[in-house]
Amino acid sequence: MPHYDLPLPELETYAPPRHEPADLAEFWAKTLAGAREHDLDVTGRPAAAYLRTVAVQDVSFAGFGGHRIGAWHLRPREASGDVPTVVQFLGYGDGRGTPVDWLMWPAAGFAVLVVDTRGQGARARRAGLTGDPGGSDNAHVEGFLTKGVLDPDDYYYRRVYTDGVRAVEAARTLPGTDAGHVAVAGTSQGGAIALGVSGLAPELVDAAIVHVPFLCDVRRAVTITDRAPYAELLAFLRTHRGATEQALRTIDHVDGTTLAAHATAPALFSVALMDQICPPSGVYAAYHHYAGPKSLDVYPYNDHEGGAADADIASVQWLQELWS
Repeated sequence: MPHYDLPLPELETYAPPRHEPADLAEFWAKTLAGAREHDLDVTGRPAAAYLRTVAVQDVSFAGFGGHRIGAWHLRPREASGDVPTVVQFLGYGDGRGTPVDWLMWPAAGFAVLVVDTRGQGARARRAGLTGDPGGSDNAHVEGFLTKGVLDPDDYYYRRVYTDGVRAVEAARTLPGTDAGHVAVAGTSQGGAIALGVSGLAPELVDAAIVHVPFLCDVRRAVTITDRAPYAELLAFLRTHRGATEQALRTIDHVDGTTLAAHATAPALFSVALMDQICPPSGVYAAYHHYAGPKSLDVYPYNDHEGGAADADIASVQWLQELWS
């Protein structure tokens, strides 16, 4: 796929106006306060005893509405004292899989909390065990982008982003966590959640790793790509012609360009210039509006795989250098 979005010189200065709802601060303050009315109730039990150098726990905690959210917690077994922790969010449709899938961070000296995305994981990687009691109490095959899209209070990603904030709160309570060094990380949808959490709870996030993020500059993205997941929103808008602005106003409450402006932690972004799923202009929009210290890795000839293993290596090295 050739470059189809704005030319690189334009992308490097692309910072479109943010469609920030007037009620954004009140909406999210009320949402998070409601979630915190439920005890966080972090529980864990040992798992994956076959991993002799990594201690693994099967963790759960109370997310939006008090709903139980599942996660893996991996930590270097022989680590002395508290260690920095990465809260890892997942791509669209992905499940947390098995602990074997997440050995990179503990191998590099970090703990990692790998968080299920409610309702997802029935298709990719498997073992997404967290349902969405706000919709259906089991993992199912996507789509998710238009669930509740006509009402911000009912919108699926309101629940997901709240779960993300609660995940960081949960990570900070786990034994062996260095509470001064907690990062959020993710790719695609995971990048959107990491970015959203950074903006919604900047006091909890010490670093952010945001690779080829979804849900950024959505109003433009939906006009230049028809690839899933944006295809779901396109299909909705085609058939609900009179509800276009209502739907887009709902999504404005979770758009990365809006929430980036409220984030303050050091951040590493990446963008792929041939990405047909999460258009480059959306990544640049979020990056340019991001209010904290930041850097951006650019992959000119990649689609949505982005930097793949190179991005993983860059993430580890960036975080090690940041916290050295």
